[in-house]
Amino acid sequence: MNKSLNIRRYTQRDADAWNAFVPTSGNGTFLHDRRFMDYHSDRFEDHSLIAEADGKIIALLPANRAGDTLQSHGGLTYGGLVTGPAMSAELMIETVSALYDTLRASGFKRLLYKAIPHIFHQYPAEQDIYALVQRGAQMVRCDLSSAIAIGRSPKFSKSKRQGVSRAGKAGLKVTQSDDFAAFWHILTARLGDAHGAAPTHSLAEIEQLRGHFPDKIRLYVAGAGGSLQGGIVVFDCGPVVHVQYMASTEDGRRDGALDLIVSRLLDSVYSGRTWFNFGISTTDGGRTLNTGLSRQKEMFGARSILFNQYEWDLS
Repeated sequence: MNKSLNIRRYTQRDADAWNAFVPTSGNGTFLHDRRFMDYHSDRFEDHSLIAEADGKIIALLPANRAGDTLQSHGGLTYGGLVTGPAMSAELMIETVSALYDTLRASGFKRLLYKAIPHIFHQYPAEQDIYALVQRGAQMVRCDLSSAIAIGRSPKFSKSKRQGVSRAGKAGLKVTQSDDFAAFWHILTARLGDAHGAAPTHSLAEIEQLRGHFPDKIRLYVAGAGGSLQGGIVVFDCGPVVHVQYMASTEDGRRDGALDLIVSRLLDSVYSGRTWFNFGISTTDGGRTLNTGLSRQKEMFGARSILFNQYEWDLS
């Protein structure tokens, strides 16, 4: 056992060191930056952890306390151990062993762990799953996402190709926009009418986050003659371009506005990236697939990616 290995709780004094580590990691994205995580700090009792060896950070665990459970941060879709290039399989086994001791000493009885899906990795970094399963963790939830392998996935379906063609004939143009308020009006109406739901982020929250990450959070819209017909908000996560929101007006649905935006993003704006992720299509803890939603994504050429969660009984 590495005697210099230490796991301690994150404090605000660690923010700069934490944020400096994330972009050097093999599997972290800007969602793990404290400026992103802390925008909703009032909703969670943060209990993030830092693992160090020889006084240097080797891993971060974004997390919050929920009673006697430590859970991968509730404000993140994924948030397992963020690891750097020094993290080997052997060191991860030691890190997980030290994590067990630390959590037990802090009174935790279980860990709920949202692993970072492999498409977000700069290089393979799944040693955390191996080490946890080796110690008895079990997969308790499996959500299905849909992602396009850019340049390598199946082609658009006939209806999506027709949508792109209609958009061109209607004179729609795709541009990057700073007018999040106009898009949020369309998004809110669409989610309310179709699903009785609201965006995860309020307009004020998304504008705050974009202020912190102007190069990572972008809005692309399609319209003609000053009329906005649809838009897509993307989160730039390095190898992955993640679609956070997409919505269109009735005219936009008729004219293929979203088909055109996706086509342009894949063909030009993000053609050099690896993955274009549409997000999960499951509800009820992953047990129910929204087949209509997943089919829409598959018509763009997307195929299935898993977002897995694990439970580790510490008692």
